[in-house]
Amino acid sequence: MNKHGHNRREFLGLTGAGVAGLAGGSLLGTTVFAETQSADADPRHADLVVFNATIYTVDSSMPKVEAFAVKGGRFVYVGSTAEAKAFIGRRTQTFDAKQMTIVPGFIDCHNHAGGNTLLYEVIVGNPYEVEFVTIASIIDKLRAKAQKTPAGFWIDGYFFDDTKVKDNRQLNVHDLDQVSKEHPVVVHHRGGHTSYYNSKALELAGVNKDTPNRMGGTYDHDENGELNGRVTDRARDVFNNVGKRETFTAEKKEQRDRDGLAYISKQFVRYGLTSVHHEGGDLFTLQQVRARGELQHRVSFETSGDILEAMIKNGISSGFGDEWIRFGATSEHTADGSFSERTMALSQPYDGSSPPYKGNITETQEDLNAWAERVQRASIQPNCHANGDVAIDMVLTAYERAQQTAPRPDVRPKITHCTLINDDLLRRMNALGAVPAPFTTYAYYNSDKFHFYGEERMKRSMAYRSFFDAGIRAAAGSDFSPGPFAALMGIQGMVTRTGWNGETWGANQRISVDEALQVNTINGAYNSHEEAIKGSITPGKLADFVVLADDPHTTNKEKIKDIEIVRTVTGGSTVYGK
Repeated sequence: MNKHGHNRREFLGLTGAGVAGLAGGSLLGTTVFAETQSADADPRHADLVVFNATIYTVDSSMPKVEAFAVKGGRFVYVGSTAEAKAFIGRRTQTFDAKQMTIVPGFIDCHNHAGGNTLLYEVIVGNPYEVEFVTIASIIDKLRAKAQKTPAGFWIDGYFFDDTKVKDNRQLNVHDLDQVSKEHPVVVHHRGGHTSYYNSKALELAGVNKDTPNRMGGTYDHDENGELNGRVTDRARDVFNNVGKRETFTAEKKEQRDRDGLAYISKQFVRYGLTSVHHEGGDLFTLQQVRARGELQHRVSFETSGDILEAMIKNGISSGFGDEWIRFGATSEHTADGSFSERTMALSQPYDGSSPPYKGNITETQEDLNAWAERVQRASIQPNCHANGDVAIDMVLTAYERAQQTAPRPDVRPKITHCTLINDDLLRRMNALGAVPAPFTTYAYYNSDKFHFYGEERMKRSMAYRSFFDAGIRAAAGSDFSPGPFAALMGIQGMVTRTGWNGETWGANQRISVDEALQVNTINGAYNSHEEAIKGSITPGKLADFVVLADDPHTTNKEKIKDIEIVRTVTGGSTVYGK
């Protein structure tokens, strides 16, 4: 390989040995994944040297450089082209970037990583981009599945978005009755907090127009008082044990889980994500995919249920693991409903709601207090889902109490979404050292929902400017599947606050491109106590980086989301490239 002068196409072959290591072994034992082989015996020589680049390091000590060297999966030098060339040996791979832009690998601090759904289920909306569909297309897709499915079995549709429908109306029970009257049918809103059911499903669950709402959820009605099929939040629990579901052998389930996780990992790196906080999932499958060489991104594993209980019982704290898979915070402990589906808990009613509706609180303060204290006593980083100002207040109350009853240093309690804030909430968050992970792509993707909240609320929503000004280290949380996970779409929305429809909401919350890069890189590392090993292009840190075809600082800010990702590199190994 030549020492100098590679063009972009040639660079696509650099560090092409694949993701680091992949020899298998236990997550919790000795790290057995080998790093990139050293270029030669001379310790001065690197595996890869990149020069003549426009590199935004997100390291305040040297924010912009032109070269770096990588050895053993880490940056060993960051600085000038002239000095970087001293690291070139006989077998060193080199790349003349010709001023292409390089940034640290993007970090998504809230993602449900639903690869199985993408591979095996009926997808009725676009998971990745803004796209409008028709209700007829939804019916047709579900009907095709029903025709191949025995009566009585559930027919599910995923990634529905109620404001991305060409019909310009809500999906309802009558639409889904056209799919089948012999199958229970449900369409899940991509936001994750509302679902739409047909008459058969409602019948099996024993829900009728006189059924009272449950704590933390509603059975919605049309203007005539009849059920319209929309059910919100915890009211959906009644459907869990009715109807029949397809079952799989243990071997088949493992295979589907492995394939789904490998698939979503490929999608993550295609969009430049090198680290993702997984909301739950199968830990054994995660290790299998890693052993097979198909895990291309790093995972902060956020969990609840049996695995969280096992962590508490066996003294396993957040941070246990290695650089590829480690236990992070808990998965989101839900305190209220959804922003995109208009069920989050507000201090004032939703505009135009009759009777007045303030959203859904899904947890009592007493239960929230007990949960937060128990988790903190176990030295596990707590993480709560809180969208509305009422829910954020409840979560902060629980965190403040936990710090009083079970004090721990540098807890960094996590607030997932943390959507609607006020000055008092900011003050309390700063005092606690809380780390929010607000929505990233919503400012672009979901701008068609902002009118439900109005400009005054949007001035305090997804409040990245306010977080920066208050000294709070907000990170990126796409919340996929509710929102696309494209980091560049998120950066564009943070910088412009203008959506796909040309509407600008809450312009006072705009931040700069440099600040948006911080949110998507170093702040993400800080969110999981990993800022010492990743999140910036700094000597000694993991060599996770993204090569961009254009510079988001200089390109048209309304086109940042369209910048081509030329290459994604994790631990010095190329995991994606065109």
